[in-house]
Amino acid sequence: MASDGCSKEDPLEDSRTDSGIDSILKSEEPREPSGDFSGPRDKFSTADERLDSAYTSSSITVESLSEIVEDCSLSSAKHEQAELSGLSEQESLLTTITEDGDTILHLAIIHEDIFISQELIDLFPKEVLDIQNNLYQSPLHLATYLNLTDVVKGLMEKGASLELQDQDGNTPLHVACQHGQTDCVTEMTRDLPLSFLVPVLQTQNWRGLACIHLAALNKQHHIMNLLMKKGADLNIQEGTAGKTALHLAVELHDITSVKMLLSMGANVDAPMFNGCTPLHLAVGRQDAQIADLLCQFGADKMLRNMEDETALDLADGNDHILALFPFDDIQISGRSVVTF
Repeated sequence: MASDGCSKEDPLEDSRTDSGIDSILKSEEPREPSGDFSGPRDKFSTADERLDSAYTSSSITVESLSEIVEDCSLSSAKHEQAELSGLSEQESLLTTITEDGDTILHLAIIHEDIFISQELIDLFPKEVLDIQNNLYQSPLHLATYLNLTDVVKGLMEKGASLELQDQDGNTPLHVACQHGQTDCVTEMTRDLPLSFLVPVLQTQNWRGLACIHLAALNKQHHIMNLLMKKGADLNIQEGTAGKTALHLAVELHDITSVKMLLSMGANVDAPMFNGCTPLHLAVGRQDAQIADLLCQFGADKMLRNMEDETALDLADGNDHILALFPFDDIQISGRSVVTF
């Protein structure tokens, strides 16, 4: 039996809980991307490089947000946003960051105050909307974590970046796919031209996972369908083992995702880095139903992995699996050579 994972129950399940809102208020240091991943370009930078020059450190806390909002005149500040120098004491509260790197917009979103969040989105220029806190979370990341669809919509309409990656390498779209925030996915992909959206769909987080991988791992079928319609590459390989979304769906015994991916044109014979195809994985996991479905879509039964095994070699005596490989189906180079 192969030692390359063809027959092991080892989907790339997201075993870590996302940092999310629970740890936003902690003062932990951000983690560097793992050296195990040759992922996308490093978007990490120091706080000084990320923050607008008008933003300065503050002792502001989340608990004081309500007080601050009461003291601030958002409507008058709107008319004076062009002049950041000579700010009044009230206005300067809008241009501060916490020790955790949060702007007042971050805090308003954390408090799930949609009205104040929308006011701040209208007030601030795009550069401020894209400020990342110490966990490299932008306001769009946080709004997505909390499934604040209206705030996500407002940020997208104002031009907030969809490409920024948090400390785990996740873009806001990754977050939405992982947590099943379907409405957020809809808002983030609604009006974006393919030239802007496709690079985001191809971005891998530090675990090597693209959005379609996260949707498949979490069995988010509606989101998978949305991503497919928006031009997601169904055959993109995750960065650790070279699995496609189809491999992941097979490993999870998720026949709904398998059917969806195959019907949308996913490569039924896509090889992993070790040469295993989805059929190798289905047979190795003794999943006769999915193996049969793959065969119906033309899976090549004679392909060999790096251990020189065909899918049949992994059947392990399973009669239901063996029935998929009749003796009159012996082929070389796609041509039948034996007929009984």
